[in-house]
Amino acid sequence: MEQTKYTRIQSDLSSVQLNQVITAAQILCAGGTVAFPTETVYGLGADVTNPAAVDKIYKIKQRPADHPLIVHIGNISHMHYWAQAIPESAWKLANHFWPGPLTLILPRNHRIPDNVTGGQATVGLRFPAHPVASALLSALGPEKALAAPSANRFGRISPTSAAHVYQELGNTIDMILDGGACEVGLESTIVSFHDKTPQILRPGSITLSAIEAVLNNPVILAHNINQSIRTSGSLPAHYAPTTPLRLYSNIQIWPHALALAKENLRVLVITWSNTHKPKFSDQFIEQFSMPADPVAYGKQLYAKLRQFDQAEFDYMLIESPPDHPNWLAIADRLQRASYHSPNNN
Repeated sequence: MEQTKYTRIQSDLSSVQLNQVITAAQILCAGGTVAFPTETVYGLGADVTNPAAVDKIYKIKQRPADHPLIVHIGNISHMHYWAQAIPESAWKLANHFWPGPLTLILPRNHRIPDNVTGGQATVGLRFPAHPVASALLSALGPEKALAAPSANRFGRISPTSAAHVYQELGNTIDMILDGGACEVGLESTIVSFHDKTPQILRPGSITLSAIEAVLNNPVILAHNINQSIRTSGSLPAHYAPTTPLRLYSNIQIWPHALALAKENLRVLVITWSNTHKPKFSDQFIEQFSMPADPVAYGKQLYAKLRQFDQAEFDYMLIESPPDHPNWLAIADRLQRASYHSPNNN
């Protein structure tokens, strides 16, 4: 590969990071897989134009073949290369929020292989903001992009550090680019344009109100209705630790913790408020306080769930987040993480 392709990004990365990016780009062009950081979570990437390489992602993650992958691009102008019939409202959102944690579901064109979209006629495109992701996409050039779900086993907690990726996938992938901890910590907001009214198929850090403000039009929260399009993170059970996780209000959480402790079960209580906490001493119950701010909470959520999942608790009880639009993404992830927990209410 020609060194001149990388001159634009040398001011953004150290020489060591730049060499790692060059190596990663060579691995991807040869049909390999590379984990890389974004501002949301770490992705497991393959050359979107290589169906055999894309198949490796499904195998490594043990991901259902009909569950589509998000395609990461390196510039807003590249939308034309991978999608078609792009509505004006999609351009408005891209110009306002990209690079950033927003995925747009658009009609795919012939350059997108079937195994990237799960056989659907649409493709999810995203322009990530992380400098390492940007450098990697620049190195690949405008005629390539990265098909990349989160770099973890399917249904498990998404990784927000390179160490998390290695814990999950080990040596099953060809390379891990370490870009530090992810700034946002939650997956991107997904907006679909397959209908006349834009729909949010997955909430994220870019909120409904922010999207409506840019479009100056209403947007549907499609997670409350039947979705006609399959998207990443849309299954009822997802983002889950191996430790059973239950959600309770701040009034319910402590009585349930005490009941489990009476059965000699180790319980972790994760709260964001300090109300209704009883005075007691119980060796089977530990408490951890999360931030009361949704941005800070979201940044810590996956890392803390992963940390506590390794601490051999019998149950994790989590205080339900506030019923507020800014907490919608966190509520969505916790509901899916607790989906298989018995007697959850």
